[in-house]
Amino acid sequence: MSGGPVVGGPVVGGAGGRGVREPLWRDLVGDVLRRERLAQERTLKDVADAARISMPYLSEVERGRKEASSEVLAAAAQALGLGLGDLLALAHGELVRITSRVADRGRGSAAPRVDGLCLAA
Repeated sequence: MSGGPVVGGPVVGGAGGRGVREPLWRDLVGDVLRRERLAQERTLKDVADAARISMPYLSEVERGRKEASSEVLAAAAQALGLGLGDLLALAHGELVRITSRVADRGRGSAAPRVDGLCLAA
């Protein structure tokens, strides 16, 4: 993710009452879009053209500066060869990973995890 916890998200976990802010959904989705684009070695212009959205707007979405509509997200995902469900599942996985790590730090636990579920009693 781009720089860790985001100011403005709800506070979760934390030892001694000190919480950490959860990332915002737009940051998670933007990070996934950027990671997928870079993994495919494609430019912002290439993906924006394929999605039929402006390059500056796609850049803003990738940086979490804009709260994109479902239509824009679906178009960007499709331009990357993903379905909207794939994009949202990847963003959800990031959220689970980040919030699980925060929760583990708050508990001081190293309990084993499977798909974001703690296996400790």
